[in-house]
Amino acid sequence: MSLRRTHVALIAAAVLAAAAIVVGVGLAPRLAGSGPDAPAQPAADFAPRWAAPAPLPAEDPDRDRPGTSTRPDPAWVSAVAGAAGIPERALAAYAGAALAKHAERPDCALGWNTLAAIGWVESRHGSHGGSSIAADGTVSPPIVGVALDGGSTALIADSDGGTLDGDAEFDRAIGPMQFIPQSWRNWAVDASADGVADPHNIDDAALAAANYLCRATPTLGDEQSWRTGIAAYNGDPAYLDAVATAAAQYSAAAERTGRNGD
Repeated sequence: MSLRRTHVALIAAAVLAAAAIVVGVGLAPRLAGSGPDAPAQPAADFAPRWAAPAPLPAEDPDRDRPGTSTRPDPAWVSAVAGAAGIPERALAAYAGAALAKHAERPDCALGWNTLAAIGWVESRHGSHGGSSIAADGTVSPPIVGVALDGGSTALIADSDGGTLDGDAEFDRAIGPMQFIPQSWRNWAVDASADGVADPHNIDDAALAAANYLCRATPTLGDEQSWRTGIAAYNGDPAYLDAVATAAAQYSAAAERTGRNGD
């Protein structure tokens, strides 16, 4: 994110010319997952310029837990997760955050597919390095990026005494959406309603990202505005390409299930 407003630090999206893209970020996994349990890899022969917001699912009619983030229909989650290659618990967080944001700011036009694409590029939906998402949304082991020490990254001195990222010298990106500590302080939200705003909880992190994106641009419902919003999160052209590709393919996968917006 822009250094103008204490940033969300992001994972580099790809490798160009055999060198890691340098965008001042924490982790740098390859776009292709590794191992037999890696999430499906969004790929395309060309990168779309943007991804229109996918239709929102219905809300869970049996939702009985409190929380800022709305719970999507579990039947939709099951069908679309299988088609898109997104873990169900991660997709529920992305769709829940998009539903909650739509209720507050329908003009923002934030699609769950955009949040899912960012989650894919940032942390492979909370699975980077062997991590996984528990039923309560907590990602463990915690995903913590490399030190932002000015070497192959931006230089961002410690802002939290190491409380969130374990590093008292430099900041590190944390959680499934890769916030840096100073940015998390600005955008922290307790979407899971467990009493703690936790960057390692995918519900909290997804809604915080949604809040940031809808503040960065008035709407994500057209190409230029969408690109402005994603660029505010990470301005590297390869990052925009990676997010656009994944978001477009997630929307197409949902449409193939016949439950897109169901």
